[in-house]
Amino acid sequence: MKYCTQCILPDTRPGLLIYPDGICNACKSSFEKKNIINWHERKKAFKEVVKNSKLKSKGYDCIIPVSGGKDSTWQVVKCLSYGLNPLAVTWKTPARTRIGEENLENLIKLGIDHIDYQINPKVERKFMLRSLKRYGTTALPMHMALFNIPLNIASKFNIPLIIYGENSAFEYGGDDEDKGFSLDANWLKKYGVTHGTSAQDWVSDDLSVKELTPYFGPSSNQLKNIRAIFLGYYFNWDPQETLSVAQKSGFKVRTKGAKVGYYNYADIDCDFISIHHYIKWYKFGMTRLFDNLSLEIRNNRLSRDEALKILKKIGSQKPVNDIKKFCDFVHIEEEEFYTIIEHFRNKDIWKQKNNGIWHIKDFIINDLEWKE
Repeated sequence: MKYCTQCILPDTRPGLLIYPDGICNACKSSFEKKNIINWHERKKAFKEVVKNSKLKSKGYDCIIPVSGGKDSTWQVVKCLSYGLNPLAVTWKTPARTRIGEENLENLIKLGIDHIDYQINPKVERKFMLRSLKRYGTTALPMHMALFNIPLNIASKFNIPLIIYGENSAFEYGGDDEDKGFSLDANWLKKYGVTHGTSAQDWVSDDLSVKELTPYFGPSSNQLKNIRAIFLGYYFNWDPQETLSVAQKSGFKVRTKGAKVGYYNYADIDCDFISIHHYIKWYKFGMTRLFDNLSLEIRNNRLSRDEALKILKKIGSQKPVNDIKKFCDFVHIEEEEFYTIIEHFRNKDIWKQKNNGIWHIKDFIINDLEWKE
């Protein structure tokens, strides 16, 4: 593994590229945001997007995919401030948290119409378990639903614009051509966290086409009059700044500190998202904590040495209770869960000591105490 010399991300992270000078593409994108991008011009461009959307709309000007997270509140506040009439759409996780529910209710009270789309839990159960066994991820069905449900509703209601928040290809590493303003089929295939699959690829004897209906997206012909954008292209996305906007509008954070990663305000609306991040430890030798701390380094709120000390102190953040909850949901024993994810341990980076303990050779922290 090689690590960026500026942040702490490793080259095993999907989409991340470390250049010969030792700096990763995510850090270079951050430099571009601070020193090259003309945000005044981007703001003017967004006004044109708003204008065109209002001219085309027959009711709702845009769809905002939302959850119970801070970025959802930020997106709604920003869109309302530009006079848009949005329809908020949520894929309802089967593991929604109480604070996520409260933040979602608060977001709706800001003055929007809202659809809470819940998929048959029997279908989700089968799909999530198959996804875990095939690709070592619990989140593939979630991401497929997150992107396709808003697209389907936009198509049905003739809504011309869908407004997402951050572009992960820009913030965490991706190809230059994927860092632009639009979300399209090419972006979804690379960064939609579906391993390049579509709902059709999951049709089987126990998952029919009809059962998978929410996961199928509209046809290209249906999408020709719909534009999907990232708000983070037009406005400088910084988690602390979006948090500040959200809190002023009533958003609540976890009082017990971060559940996963570094932030006590991120990934708090669903108990299953922590499992998705934890399995990255097996696959890539990194966790959500690496991403969060690297963002703090790029925004000059932490030094690299400070971030490494925090990483050492917090560790891999094994979500024991959430894993139990997931196993109960998909009807498997916890032992089976660990057996499944063990198959996805990346043996190119993980090595086993004589005592059976796994470790990563030349890890970014030299004196880390390996416990499992």
